[in-house]
Amino acid sequence: MSVLVYVENAEGKFKKSTFEVVSYAKEIAKQLGTSLTALSIGNVADSALAELGKYGAQKVLSVSNDKLKSFVNQAYASIISSAAKAEGSKIIVLAASFSGKGLAPRIAVKLEAGLVDGAVELPELTGGKFIVKKNAFSGKAFAHVELTSEVKIISLVPNSYKVVEHPETATVTAFESTAAESDFGVMIKDIVRASDKISLPDAELVVSAGRGLKGPENWAMVEELANLLGAATACSKPVSDAGWRPHSEHVGQTGITVSPNLYIAIGISGAIQHLAGVSSSKVIVVINKDPEAPFFKVADYGIVGDAFEVVPQLIEAIKKFKEVA
Repeated sequence: MSVLVYVENAEGKFKKSTFEVVSYAKEIAKQLGTSLTALSIGNVADSALAELGKYGAQKVLSVSNDKLKSFVNQAYASIISSAAKAEGSKIIVLAASFSGKGLAPRIAVKLEAGLVDGAVELPELTGGKFIVKKNAFSGKAFAHVELTSEVKIISLVPNSYKVVEHPETATVTAFESTAAESDFGVMIKDIVRASDKISLPDAELVVSAGRGLKGPENWAMVEELANLLGAATACSKPVSDAGWRPHSEHVGQTGITVSPNLYIAIGISGAIQHLAGVSSSKVIVVINKDPEAPFFKVADYGIVGDAFEVVPQLIEAIKKFKEVA
């Protein structure tokens, strides 16, 4: 039962979540006593592909042509499925990223496989069973799902598994694309990336703000705090709906789901729709002047106070700490 891991790239480069998913897949392969093969689609340098061996990939299949330079959901799913068949892989692992959420169910249909989307821990392999822990009810609970199918697909939540080095010498091999012309019926014309910002799904630190900031003109202190911490910026749905911040920063049930090590919420009441997108955060810090704000019920640390007084003081404290350090 070999393991295949799909390694997602952004403009030819791998992100931290890629190394997380390779580390995760390698540990599954070790538990099963089998090998790990990585599959890359897009134009990625051989040196970058070979580096995947650092995290446990023994073989790397590379699909590279101009037609697949941009993400095409159906075509990518066809290629991953055909690679799994060619390698005899019974377990396919990928990240539960924006593209991964679209790929996983398509691959499952093509391979007639069982699927666990949003896994947060390694599978339990006891008594001949294959049980995976995953998020459920928009992150408010966990489910333990037993996969009984021959082929199994797991998508891993970013930041839920650490990057672990399993040094191997990875051989890079070209893989012949088998996507049909019909797979290219729907194409993404352009992807605009904010290259100077940290990607929200991959961020380990997130500073988020809501309507308590009163207007877009007050966002400078949020961005300053984020820059000092090396964090990504986010916002609540009402803020993005009002046009104060771009929708790409909207975190919540209908926006982006994040699971950083630290989530700082400034002036956000904590409606259940917002909590659904941040409940997997390791540590939650809430700053709100309303002591009855729902967010305080799930916070690890809470500060009852006016954001316009608390945040500037926090910024100054961090600056002083950095000067001493």
